[in-house]
Amino acid sequence: MIRYYLACLLALLLAGNAQAQQQELGPEKELTAEDVKESIKAQDEPMYTPFVELYLLEESKALRKEIQNTRAELIEKVVDKELSVADKTMSYATDTVTYFFYLIAGATSILVVIGWNSIRDMRNQLTSLAEKRVNELVVEYESRLQSIEDQLHQKSEIIHQNQAEIERTNEVHALWLKASQETSQQNKIAAYDQILDLRPDDVEALSYKADAVLEMQEPLWAISLCQRALKLAPDNGHAHYQLACAYAEIGRWEDAVNTLAKAIEMSEAYRDDASVDPSFEPLQEHQSFRDLVFADDEENPGE
Repeated sequence: MIRYYLACLLALLLAGNAQAQQQELGPEKELTAEDVKESIKAQDEPMYTPFVELYLLEESKALRKEIQNTRAELIEKVVDKELSVADKTMSYATDTVTYFFYLIAGATSILVVIGWNSIRDMRNQLTSLAEKRVNELVVEYESRLQSIEDQLHQKSEIIHQNQAEIERTNEVHALWLKASQETSQQNKIAAYDQILDLRPDDVEALSYKADAVLEMQEPLWAISLCQRALKLAPDNGHAHYQLACAYAEIGRWEDAVNTLAKAIEMSEAYRDDASVDPSFEPLQEHQSFRDLVFADDEENPGE
């Protein structure tokens, strides 16, 4: 900075000297750089005085002092700003910590009021409640799974039973078809026995077996089969009819007529069957049998 001021001062002096030379040369001739150089070489004494030098030194000293004062002021302001920021930061941190402790104190007070003395107690109670609820859910789901398993087991059993029943039904149907195609009474009885093995309470099999037994002249056996069938199904007309035939075969005519009447009450078709059935030939002259079987013919003899 001092060098700058000295250079400025020298330039002013040179400018003044050049102006003086210009005046000496007159307005008609312009001053050139060579003229300035010649003027500097011809200079006999310094262009400045001790007074000027002192002035320059004083100005330089004042300028340096001013620069130092400016620097000190700037440093002071920066330090003050940093202290202010640090003070605000500390104040913010202090307030934050204070509020945080207030929050902890409030939460602790609330926990104490509701019966939980510490965070540990709260955690223990929450853990206990969670385990209790989980155990309840486990027991509930185990019960539901057991119920579902039982239902699936029951449905599986029902499916197996239905499959077995379907297979049994198909086999019984095949045996009925076989029995209808047999011409030998022994073979028919064998087919009916197989049906009864599969279905011991099959009333139709018992009554048709009794019919086959009557064809083999075994009325007592037929009576036993028909009575067994009627215990299972008292309203079975075919069993009543076969029993009546068996009674007629052994000479129990009143029982035969009474049993035949029950069969005819259930189905009028048995009336026509009885009129041509060989088992009832001994009863053709029996009045009660005629009244029962040929009642319509006797009421309308002309027809």
